Amino acid sequence: MTNIDYATLAPGLEIPRIVNGMWQVSGGHGIIDSEKAISEMFQYHDAGLTAWDMADIYGPAESFFGEFQKRKDKKYFENSVGLTKFVPNPGPMTRSIVEHYVDESRKRMNLEIIDLLQFHWWDYNDSRYLDALKQLEILRDDAKKIRHVGLTNFDTDRMQIMVDKKIKIISNQVQYSILDQRPQVIMTDFCQENKITLLCYGTLLGGFLSEKYLNKPEPTRMELTTSSLQKYKNMIDFWGGWNLFQELLSVLNDVAQKHNVSISNISTRYVLDKPSVSAVIVGTRLGISEHIQDNLKTFDVSLDDEDHSKINSVLDKSNNLFESIGDCGDEYR
Repeated sequence: MTNIDYATLAPGLEIPRIVNGMWQVSGGHGIIDSEKAISEMFQYHDAGLTAWDMADIYGPAESFFGEFQKRKDKKYFENSVGLTKFVPNPGPMTRSIVEHYVDESRKRMNLEIIDLLQFHWWDYNDSRYLDALKQLEILRDDAKKIRHVGLTNFDTDRMQIMVDKKIKIISNQVQYSILDQRPQVIMTDFCQENKITLLCYGTLLGGFLSEKYLNKPEPTRMELTTSSLQKYKNMIDFWGGWNLFQELLSVLNDVAQKHNVSISNISTRYVLDKPSVSAVIVGTRLGISEHIQDNLKTFDVSLDDEDHSKINSVLDKSNNLFESIGDCGDEYR
């Protein structure tokens, strides 16, 4: 059995360095059979991939996790970790409002305490995100309904404001891949200085970073059959276009064959090796397809200087996404 790498996000909160992402059950990724989806969650858990990332806006994700938690005894789930997100529309963030949404997530997830609640805010011009964070701290420290508070898609400037106001956060979930390395421009140093860890999504570009797209013509919009593919094709276009992406896939394939693993494994390992990165979130299309055994091979890979040199030879030709898009999360605002 593969030895799984773990990361400690905070005292008492340890997770596998590959987290199962549940955005895919929210829609736009095929029809989900709830019973098949929940049953398949046990395959991930039994393989050692015991952490799940979801959100209050991911359709039935929290409810799937809650039902999953009901089907075995507590001992079975002692290593299970539920990470969710609080994604409110901007507006008043009073104790009653914030607590209501947290309680709803707890109820759906069948948990007394949420291990990590990750907060997202759509509008930086509305500073009431600070009110929400203060209420989340109360729910963590006094009400004991949350163990830890994290962020989703916040930029470095806003994180600095939080640190200045003594708001304690342990993580920020951001997009990070071989293509999109914006976190390393300014965020990584900030996180290291302030003991904040990064949880990373988009690492496989919705499936583009795989053998499936090697030596293939550029897909039309009609051929982008999931929300993920539509989203990350835009990122490829910003980064340098399809021809350069094919160069990258070719190099990644060479590196993968050298290590007897997949392009996805190399792509995941590359991000896991970055400073401040605790874990990568790999999307699960529950009940439709699964890549458990392939994902686990990532933990057996060690990239060397030759591998990085080959990869960098392509990356050096790409556009600067920090200049064209901005810091992490700016694409959502």
